[in-house]
Amino acid sequence: MNKLLKGQVAVVTGAGSGIGAAVAVALADAGATVVVNHPNVSAPAEEIVRKIKSNGGTAIALGADVSKEDEVIAMFRDVVAQFGTVDILVANAGLQRDSPFIKMSLADWQFVLNVNLTGQFLCAREATREFLRRGPDPSRSVATGKIICMSSVHQVIPWAGHCNYATSKGGIKLFMESIAQELAPHKIRVNAIGPGAIKTPINRVAWETPTAEAALRTLIPYDRVGVPEDIAKAAVWLASDESDYVTGTTLFVDGGMTLYPGFATGG
Repeated sequence: MNKLLKGQVAVVTGAGSGIGAAVAVALADAGATVVVNHPNVSAPAEEIVRKIKSNGGTAIALGADVSKEDEVIAMFRDVVAQFGTVDILVANAGLQRDSPFIKMSLADWQFVLNVNLTGQFLCAREATREFLRRGPDPSRSVATGKIICMSSVHQVIPWAGHCNYATSKGGIKLFMESIAQELAPHKIRVNAIGPGAIKTPINRVAWETPTAEAALRTLIPYDRVGVPEDIAKAAVWLASDESDYVTGTTLFVDGGMTLYPGFATGG
């Protein structure tokens, strides 16, 4: 991969596995120094760091629960102390606690919103504070800073049995668009990626058997389930100057899942 991000520092939250891990590896391959955030469970993140280093890249693992303000502030303070600044944030950390609506506990509702939505707010706020402190530096990037919010096709597709998750992703959409509007005059670009069905541990039951995968493909016009590297390639592009005129946009990487495939035969 071209070194589109050479000399830049990227923080990727929830990067110990799945999409976050693939994004961290791809950003490092593109030349960035990568902070592999984990929710204070270090072993998987350290494995991603080893993979990046074996590929000739630079990375560290750094623990922080993104739903906790003090931990997020401390993480960004540590990153700046070690590397001088931050150029890129990929706010990827997210999880599910699924339940029928009438059985959903308040704790499960709040837990998902706290990590998936409030976590993105806290990380984006601290990244933005650092972008503004440093100011523009054309030797690093045309933009003062880049934020990529990891959303989902479920920011637009309702999902029964997952109302907390879908609500968090719908919230990310307007959160991203609102801060993109506010920060654009500072040359800070904010975008989102909306993955469709991707083969990650969070949704293993949906693709780990041939029968399950075949059923899932009926929702995907492109007729394949995505892999984390599909998302990682999009993240590199959005983090680079190649996409400098792109802000406030959700890039759906979903094989056409948002095209409402049920209507392909007339509905």
